[in-house]
Amino acid sequence: MKLVSVNVGQPRPILWMGKEVLTSIYKEPLAGRTPLRRFNIDGDKQSDLSVHGGADKAVYGYPSEHYPFWRGELAGVELSWGAFGENLTTEGLGEQDLSIGDVLRVGTAHLMVTQPRIPCFKLAVRLGVADMAKRFLASRRSGFYFAVVEEGEVAAGDAIEIVERATERMSVRELTDLHVTKSPPPELLERVLRLRGLAEVWRNEIAADLAARGKLG
Repeated sequence: MKLVSVNVGQPRPILWMGKEVLTSIYKEPLAGRTPLRRFNIDGDKQSDLSVHGGADKAVYGYPSEHYPFWRGELAGVELSWGAFGENLTTEGLGEQDLSIGDVLRVGTAHLMVTQPRIPCFKLAVRLGVADMAKRFLASRRSGFYFAVVEEGEVAAGDAIEIVERATERMSVRELTDLHVTKSPPPELLERVLRLRGLAEVWRNEIAADLAARGKLG
């Protein structure tokens, strides 16, 4: 397993439904080693911290193995590394293999898997495909968000190693499937709440769902 590309971007304005909004989804590959810090990679900056960034979404990884699929689906769309807004383009990692709470060593940094990506409209704007968010979610090729457990440095070509597997396990793919399920069983939601490293926004939403059903507390 290895790191194929490190990608960064700065906020830029785009026009969406007649309004100007900022996005940092336009990423470019970075040459050389760069520090990976608690909330981001040096040279990168999130635009809307209400939905991006923070400790649970400090870094976004996307498998290079998904690119051939999307090149077949999105004829004529240029897809260079970073096209999906990922900070880390990876090789050898899959949503079905990684569990929430798994810890990886990437370069000299340690990262914990926290959640899958649920895309917003900015992905559609970035790729010029109106229904891209819907297609992305349906594909289950979500990629994975990481929290930074230990800061370090990363560069393209660095090895990736899973150094600690979570005891209570649920794959990134399984959590995406749960997200699109209309009414998942309470016992499945309770299992999710036992996952270490689960992003706080997911934990809060699931706890609220269980409480509304009278299944929590």
